[in-house]
Amino acid sequence: MDSVTVTRLAELVAGGGVVVLSGAGLSTESGIPDYRGPTGRARRAEPMTYQRFVGSAEARQRYWARSHVGWRQIGEARPNAGHRAVAELERRGLLAGIVTQNVDGLHQAAGARRVIELHGGLDRVVCLSCRERTPRAELERRLRAANHAWEASGQINPDGDAVLTDEQVAGFEVVDCATCGGLLKPDVVFFGENVPRPRVDECFAMVAGARTLLVLGSSLTVKSGLRFVTKAAALGIPIAIVNQGPTGGDADASLTLDAPLGPTLTDLTARLPAHVGTAQ
Repeated sequence: MDSVTVTRLAELVAGGGVVVLSGAGLSTESGIPDYRGPTGRARRAEPMTYQRFVGSAEARQRYWARSHVGWRQIGEARPNAGHRAVAELERRGLLAGIVTQNVDGLHQAAGARRVIELHGGLDRVVCLSCRERTPRAELERRLRAANHAWEASGQINPDGDAVLTDEQVAGFEVVDCATCGGLLKPDVVFFGENVPRPRVDECFAMVAGARTLLVLGSSLTVKSGLRFVTKAAALGIPIAIVNQGPTGGDADASLTLDAPLGPTLTDLTARLPAHVGTAQ
């Protein structure tokens, strides 16, 4: 680990008003794989799009079978040292907020409070007809009851689903909304969907008010996260990036650190005052 760079990072964070932008790389130490980092594997499975999901009962069967298997790992994942360090920075009053591209809920599980889930969360589902939101745990109970004789396993993807064959998917029974019978969808943004504009605006406002933007575990290869780095750069806000591997925002960064997130963030918190302040 580059001790000099961590010291520089600590100097930036010590000023407070930090907005964290986190990505999949922050959760790999919790056993959730990522797509592009060094722990990620080449993933050939085509992602589910919103259009296919709503337009095909077969696509929904495939999605929910895969997601039902994958949820076992996502639902049992626990915050790692990186999540705990971010929550500790918030507790000390150094963070203005957290924008996460992750859908695993691990920031909140670690104790962080001001978290915007840019892409939603897998811990809940939404009915596309009546818009009722219900806990994922309740859906899992209903799926187990409907598929008590069904069993499958496969490689887990970052989005919380498993790679299954057509033969494994066959026979899986999908359940619909218990209130109105409508289609149930995880409360996450699929490919082909847009992040709700008010949520994007809230993220932009948070970034615009930051003293420092701290990017953690995101390769910034897609616009969804990169746009906030671009916004911070345009406003002259210092940008610090901690990630394993290069990112799409390195050219705009004041500081980059290629290092494991858990040990680095633990080291960072150890270098900062332990007093509890008020978030900027």
